[in-house]
Amino acid sequence: MGFPAGPGSINGPMSKPASPSRSPANERLGVLRRLVPRSLFARVTLIIVVGLAIAQLLTFAAIRYERDMAMRELMMIGIERDIASSVAILDRLPAAERPGWLERLERRNYRFVLGGTAEGGDPQSLLSRQFATAIVDAMRPFQIVKVGQVARPHEGLQIQVRLSDGSSVVVHAMRVGMPVSRWVMWVLVIQLLVLAVCGWFAVRLVTRPLAELAAAADDLGPDLKAQKLTEEGPTEVAHAARAFNAMQQRIGGYMSERVEILAAISHDLQTPITRMRLRTDLMDDEHDRGKFRQDLDEMNSLVREGVTYARTLHGATEPPLRMDADALLESMVADYEDAGKRVHLEGRVGAPIVSRPNALRRIVMNLVDNALIFGSDVRLRVQAGDGQLGQLVIAVIDNGPGIPPDELDAVLKPFYRVESSRNRSTGGTGLGLAIAHQLAMAMGAELKLQNRPEGGLEARLTMSTR
Repeated sequence: MGFPAGPGSINGPMSKPASPSRSPANERLGVLRRLVPRSLFARVTLIIVVGLAIAQLLTFAAIRYERDMAMRELMMIGIERDIASSVAILDRLPAAERPGWLERLERRNYRFVLGGTAEGGDPQSLLSRQFATAIVDAMRPFQIVKVGQVARPHEGLQIQVRLSDGSSVVVHAMRVGMPVSRWVMWVLVIQLLVLAVCGWFAVRLVTRPLAELAAAADDLGPDLKAQKLTEEGPTEVAHAARAFNAMQQRIGGYMSERVEILAAISHDLQTPITRMRLRTDLMDDEHDRGKFRQDLDEMNSLVREGVTYARTLHGATEPPLRMDADALLESMVADYEDAGKRVHLEGRVGAPIVSRPNALRRIVMNLVDNALIFGSDVRLRVQAGDGQLGQLVIAVIDNGPGIPPDELDAVLKPFYRVESSRNRSTGGTGLGLAIAHQLAMAMGAELKLQNRPEGGLEARLTMSTR
């Protein structure tokens, strides 16, 4: 019997959703976002410095424009009179003496040429038309034959004037811009540098307390023994530092109180558990006596592991020591072999490391015990990094069923078990991985769980060897 081919079947046509193409606008927006710095310090500094630089440049442009307008007004008032006076002088001179006066009458923004015709077309820009109109009006009653604008010099004018004897004079005039001294540009650059330095110091004054607060929060590990922030500086900064220090003390007090409560409960439970164990010895029924003992052992184990987890939350008081990790791992593997459980050790550290030996032993034992519950082939793999990185990776690998991907993070929480039957003989108390996770964080290490492609689970502990 076969099944009809449908849209999602192997034999039927399969339709893939068309992936939306990225538009050029989105791509440009993505590039701009990647160019923007990510830190608050860099962003605020960039905004202040760029804003001040734009404001400074706008001020310079406004002053430059105003000076250009003033210079143009002065030039428009005086140059047409000078040109008209020079043309009148050439008109009164005999034709033979005119060439000798051309150099005397020449100025930086105009000169005269005897004979010829004016070149170029009509003036195009508004300033050129105003400039030409002013010169033409000033040279009346001389006849203006042609007014042309040439490309060189920029917006230059050639005005052909007919003298009283019928000869022509071509006036070459041009507008001269306002010169800017070199020291003005250097002053502008120095101003921008001063503004940038002042902006950098201002932003640093604002963001440095935030960086110190973030660093203190990162250092606040499970032991709650991070260094206190200095309660100095501006009023807002000192207030934030005092609030953080007070919060740290309150959290530490709450955690200590919880550990003391659990320790007291554990101590008080030892007495009734012992009395119940003694009473079970007086029972006649061997079958019932064995079940009661098993329940009492589970209760005692649960109490001990609960207190152990609480102590790991309170912090690891064990100081770091220089230790031989290879000897520690080999002794653990030998202990498992003596107990009839086979664990394969792969790889070596090859050098002494600095760590907490008891905490490291407890982490590895919890991971191995968890692997032995669900797998038959358990391997303890060691991968040592180079000297510069100073990292050590200890992986516990098994061939068990693994953990569903959506529960890999949840199993690191206390009292969480993937085993749905809630049977402690198969699922445990749900504290082994949680204790290992808390101890790893207290050591500054990282514990990750991942399913292997070929089947099974890999618990990877990455720690520093320094």
